[in-house]
Amino acid sequence: MSNSLNLLKTLVAFDTTSRESNLHLIEFVRDYLARFDVPCELVYNDARNKANLFATIGPADRPGIVLSGHTDVVPVDGQPWTFEPFQLTELDGKLYGRGTADMKGYIACVLALVPALVKAPLRLPVHIALSYDEEVGCLGVRSLLKALEQRPVKPMLCIIGEPTELKPVLGHKSKLAMRCEVHGEACHSAYAPSGVNAIEYAAELIGELGQIGNRLKAPEQHDARFDPPFSTVQTGVISGGKALNIVPADCRFDFEIRALPSQDPSAVVQELKIYAEQRVLPRMRAASDQSAIHFSELSAYPGLATDAHSEAAELIAIFSGSRAFGTVAFGTEGGLFNAAGIPTVVCGPGSMDQGHKPDEFVSLEQLTGCDEMLQRMLLSISS
Repeated sequence: MSNSLNLLKTLVAFDTTSRESNLHLIEFVRDYLARFDVPCELVYNDARNKANLFATIGPADRPGIVLSGHTDVVPVDGQPWTFEPFQLTELDGKLYGRGTADMKGYIACVLALVPALVKAPLRLPVHIALSYDEEVGCLGVRSLLKALEQRPVKPMLCIIGEPTELKPVLGHKSKLAMRCEVHGEACHSAYAPSGVNAIEYAAELIGELGQIGNRLKAPEQHDARFDPPFSTVQTGVISGGKALNIVPADCRFDFEIRALPSQDPSAVVQELKIYAEQRVLPRMRAASDQSAIHFSELSAYPGLATDAHSEAAELIAIFSGSRAFGTVAFGTEGGLFNAAGIPTVVCGPGSMDQGHKPDEFVSLEQLTGCDEMLQRMLLSISS
């Protein structure tokens, strides 16, 4: 426990907010692994100011287990923290600091296991995978997975250590984030009918999105394993207009779809595009042939739906000590690992109820429980 706690203290002290570099943390982990003669591979972004890390302990010629976590955290800007966010504070059995739950607590436990992994007679390899920019669209892990595709042997299981209170999770929704840009024609507001009000037409499209979302709530669309049990659509950002006495020529809004694993989020976008092209754009172009509506993708990741009867599920049941498989509302990198042919589950210390909030924390009990889960994994794969 002391090793995990000390490592978490070090990890929290690195400000790895997604807008910042994560290299100080990655280089710390690289040097830490080197102390145990564990080599690692760094996969950099184009600017070389961020990197993924991948390391293998044990026999690399057979399928093994990936322990995966993201190194970036969400901003603390504007949040009323009681504690210093980038300094670990222990109080009443809780460890406060940005990233303690999401998800440096898990990474600390994984790193604390390294000395035991190195000494153990492993039948299967254990891989450590750390990624960047998960919080802004699961960006970094894609290049890491691309590098892993070149390897002759794929892992048999990936454990994403997002906070689930150490409950085994086999499913989450996909996410597709989109931007819609509406271009009309400006004029003096006294002659409003002569212009093409981009905000009003954007509002019509947003209203249609709401109708699509309502149809997705129909009982026949439900999957009771999820909360909420249906795919959701929401508009989160909108901007447009210059002044109240000018009919706005431009408006843009960003929206997202979080879809059940059985549903395709792009179907929502396609439905909105058809509505825009057939119902909205003709009226806009009747007033100005320069009118336009453009859609562009901001980010996306697939959902996760691991079979409860699969080997991956069986293994996480052994490691976690529970067969009460669940789902989570938030997304993870698990869908990308799974799409790359690596069966994936989600199980880590802490709760997302504390993630992304001021005074984020993970309990000492949860950190100890994660150490114990990883010890059970070690015992099960040792000769």
